Amino acid sequence: MKTQLITGACGFVGRHMVKRLLDKTNDKIILIDDLSTGTNPILWLPAPLKKEAEQVKIFGENERIIFLQMDLRIALQYLENNFHFFEKEYGIDINKISDVFHFAAIVGGRTKIDEEPMEVALNLGIDADFFHWVCTHRPARVLYASSSAVYPVELQCGKHVTPLSESDIDFKSFGEPDTTYGWSKLTGEYLAHITASHYQIAVACVRPFSGYGADQSCAYPIPAIAGRIARKENPVEVWGSGEQGRDFIYIDDVIDACLLAIEKISDGRAVNIGSGQLTTFGEIVNMFMSIGGYQPKIKPLLTRPVGVQKRYANLDLVKRLLDWHPSVALEEGLARVYQHAIKRFTT
Repeated sequence: MKTQLITGACGFVGRHMVKRLLDKTNDKIILIDDLSTGTNPILWLPAPLKKEAEQVKIFGENERIIFLQMDLRIALQYLENNFHFFEKEYGIDINKISDVFHFAAIVGGRTKIDEEPMEVALNLGIDADFFHWVCTHRPARVLYASSSAVYPVELQCGKHVTPLSESDIDFKSFGEPDTTYGWSKLTGEYLAHITASHYQIAVACVRPFSGYGADQSCAYPIPAIAGRIARKENPVEVWGSGEQGRDFIYIDDVIDACLLAIEKISDGRAVNIGSGQLTTFGEIVNMFMSIGGYQPKIKPLLTRPVGVQKRYANLDLVKRLLDWHPSVALEEGLARVYQHAIKRFTT
């Protein structure tokens, strides 16, 4: 039995990774999350709380799930100082963790990125502490969740809009990423590269585009719009003109790609995770209206933050390296989100 570690384990992507590993493996799993934006695992883990010990909560009949409710930087120090406790109580040698999935980050949608740039910049410290711990304890494999925000803004505006390819970023020469969030994630990728090349630790990076799913926070556009249609709002508000576009990818496909990346990439390189299709927010609203059989007026909110004009992925590299392509069509994914929104907001 292996031991896997997931940071940011109670966030949107982290929760889905935890559930996948619980379903597909027999491994022990250490969850780290301070619950500043994540959801308490008592509410979503398919396993009961068995006991609490010191600052640890244990879930599952076989005590397979270990949860630390801490800021990651504090949790790493805690693991460092208490590794004998984990080995004695749970048979876990902290120096022999197999896979680490690093999702911990200060996030919160476009409003957080645009209006609280210095708070978002704290991701620099989180990633620096994380990779320092990785280089000290040397887990077998590491997955670093970067972001499509690392790509140069100039490629996503006006006449220069183009499918974004991994080769658009070269650490010796690159354009300006999307605010402090993009800068922090690009720096995290550089640390991943150094960890792989200098310390010979297997690291893979992924650049998810606009991931979405039924249980995502309404701070993000897809569940927020679904909720407005489910509540039969009229007019339905959409941030910006509705002409801004993104590459929407369903959460199950994101998890599939992450697992393939950690399996097949070890040199710190990054791959895109997206659909390869550009869809405007106006089109998303129309698709939800079709799904819901409801035709309200659309009210653009021109003063709300919208980010870059258009952002979508070139998938050539990820298809070649991982033999991966998305399996959930946008229409199917939106239908799942809408059905969840109906239960969430109307019952």
